[in-house]
Amino acid sequence: MKINRRLVLLVTAPLTVAVAFSVLALAPATNQALQADRLTSMVEAADGASELANRLQRERAAATALISEQGDAEAFRLRTNATDKSIAGFRSRTKGLSSVPGSAQGALDRIERFVEEMPGLRAQVRSGSSTVSALAFGYRIVIADLNSYRDGIAQADGVDADIADRIRAAAALSEAAEHTAQQQVTVMRAQAAGGFTTASQRTFDAGRMGYTESTGVMFDLGPGEWRTWLERTLSGAKALEARRLEDEIGRTGTGKDITVAPEEWQKAANDRQELLRSVEKRVDAAVLSQVSDARTTLIWTAGAEVVLVVLTLVGVVVVAIRLGRVMIRRLRDLRNAAHEVAHSGLPAVMNELSQPGALRGATPEEVARRTGDPVRTTGEDEIGEVGEAFNAVHHEAVRLAAQQAHVHEQLAETLVGVARRGARLTAVMVSELDTVQRDEADPVRMKTLFALDHLAIRMERNTNNLLVLGGYGNARVRSADVGCSTVIVAAAQQIERFDRVSLGAIESGIGVTARAVHDVAHILAELLDNATRYSPPDKQVGVAVWRLWDRAVVQIVDEGVGITAERRAVHNAALLEPQAGIGDVRSMGLHVVARLAARHGIVVELRDSSGPGTIAEVTLPAKVLALDLEEARTPPPGALGNDVGYEAPRPITPPGPGGHRQQPAGANARPGRDSAPIGTGVGLVGAGAPVGGDRETPPGHAGPRDGGPDGGTRERGHGTTPAPHPVHDEPVSRVAGVSSSGLPVRQRRAPQQWPAAGKREGAEQRPGTGAPRPSPRRRDSRQVSDVLAAYAQGINRSTNHRGRSAPDDNTERTEK
Repeated sequence: MKINRRLVLLVTAPLTVAVAFSVLALAPATNQALQADRLTSMVEAADGASELANRLQRERAAATALISEQGDAEAFRLRTNATDKSIAGFRSRTKGLSSVPGSAQGALDRIERFVEEMPGLRAQVRSGSSTVSALAFGYRIVIADLNSYRDGIAQADGVDADIADRIRAAAALSEAAEHTAQQQVTVMRAQAAGGFTTASQRTFDAGRMGYTESTGVMFDLGPGEWRTWLERTLSGAKALEARRLEDEIGRTGTGKDITVAPEEWQKAANDRQELLRSVEKRVDAAVLSQVSDARTTLIWTAGAEVVLVVLTLVGVVVVAIRLGRVMIRRLRDLRNAAHEVAHSGLPAVMNELSQPGALRGATPEEVARRTGDPVRTTGEDEIGEVGEAFNAVHHEAVRLAAQQAHVHEQLAETLVGVARRGARLTAVMVSELDTVQRDEADPVRMKTLFALDHLAIRMERNTNNLLVLGGYGNARVRSADVGCSTVIVAAAQQIERFDRVSLGAIESGIGVTARAVHDVAHILAELLDNATRYSPPDKQVGVAVWRLWDRAVVQIVDEGVGITAERRAVHNAALLEPQAGIGDVRSMGLHVVARLAARHGIVVELRDSSGPGTIAEVTLPAKVLALDLEEARTPPPGALGNDVGYEAPRPITPPGPGGHRQQPAGANARPGRDSAPIGTGVGLVGAGAPVGGDRETPPGHAGPRDGGPDGGTRERGHGTTPAPHPVHDEPVSRVAGVSSSGLPVRQRRAPQQWPAAGKREGAEQRPGTGAPRPSPRRRDSRQVSDVLAAYAQGINRSTNHRGRSAPDDNTERTEK
């Protein structure tokens, strides 16, 4: 889980707890605000109920007058229209009510049912089929329900006690108005009936008593100003006239005619009802105002608490986000710096330190300080301490790498010193061999001297390996390009089992540039040595060369047991990217080949063969090739110590006076050295003869790599192996004369043809070609290689290459 998610979880847990407690703390205030809002809506509906009750009371009076023939239908119609408007207003106010107390909700339900039955009741009034008692009872029930609703809302949840008392006081005032309205209807009924009956008299007296009790309740529960409002309102002329008529009617006994005229009574009663209605409106407005003020206060209180809690939570979240972003940004900077160091910075420093001379005389500590600090995220907190620790780790890693580079440089210098000392000792040994060979005529001793001379060649190759591993190159640079077959022959002369190297199809006109001759020969020598060491001793190692567009491909094919695909992939990776260090001594040749190939852009790759063995493929780029080179050339007179051939590439040899190793005139030639010809000469093979095959040798002399004419043995890493010797059908004179030093000079003879498997038109033709050998029953690795070479040559046959002449093959020596 990433750090940002961890920080989110870390902040979410306390925020969740804080929100939970905030909700619990805000719940009472919010609930009170909601209850106050519901109470305000119910009080507004109560105001509509008071208006509807007043309209019903007037409609009842008009209906009673119509039935008792004290009024007309038009007055009743006007009253019903006003009642209908009040009903619509009351319904709109009660439509959205919620959480209404049980008694108030029951009253609303009964009111709704009465409203639905009102059209039938009005029809009875208009038709005169209803009695005044039934009519009065119906209206009295619905008006009682309206007053009951007003009194029931005082029982709602969360209503303050003072507000509840005021709601009850306002309901009591409405009941007082209902008592006076009932008195009005009772008097009208008595006037129509000719006087009070005992029941109507009791009803009239109960109305007077009910009015007194209701106003008393209002005075007890309501504030004192409400009593003042009522007393002042009822102290006027209209109220006094209604009181006077009420007293006069009350004094009328049972069964006596009422002396007050119906019109006079209706007018006084209506005036008193209007006065009571005005007081009732003021009381309802006061209750609604108080409830609204309480609701506003509670809403503001709850809102303030909510805002405070929200602001606190938001502040906490903002602070947490800012701090978390700073931490995450610093951690990301630290991560990016670590990735930069791990994937580019430190590898670049290591690559730079792996180059020769990277320290430039600086100490490891100076190199480490020079690289600087990769992480700038430092400080006094733990993240800053991690950054400082990472800088310390980087500093120590660079210091250790520089120290290792210093050790490698010292080891490389040691190897170079050892190689140079070995080269000087080899030069001394070669000089002594030259001195001994100059005057030696015994064939047995000459055999031993040639074996030592070949051993010196191999020692010089090992010395050159140490120089390459130490970061230096071959000290010899040629002045002319050399043919590819000549380079292959020179490479074969530097290995122990040179007699097992067999040239296959070699396309003509392919040469190697002068600056790369010795390195290419060194690469091929290492690959040939590896191929001869790890293949059966009775099998040949084939070499084929062909041109592929602007490149040339050299294939070395052996018939050994081969290597696994995994190990071959490891070797190919090492050949593609040479190791910066000294390398493993057991695979020194692999590291040497990789380094030499990297110098010239040469690609060396090991491939699996179709049969047993391995194919080593060397791809020479265009900058290494000298195409259209004519290999058969005659050297200038006096350039060599004899009359044939030209000088082969030589391993590094310490220079003598004047930059060349001096040879006394007439000195005997040695294989692969100053006067050693390629094509003929002692111990050398020509471009048209198998390496180590049949060749001419003075009687009793052994070639530098043979065991002698009698089939002697030569040294190998794990025993001795009989060396092949020439066999001829008839004796041939092999001595052409005697040199100035008294040694026999070999007669020049056309060499035999190398194995011609896979030869085709365009390949090099060599004199002395024997009968072609029969095709084998199965194709071996060399045949496959030759087929590929023939295919490549066929592709390039139509391409004309312009030949170029090469200067005389004089050897120069320079220090690298």
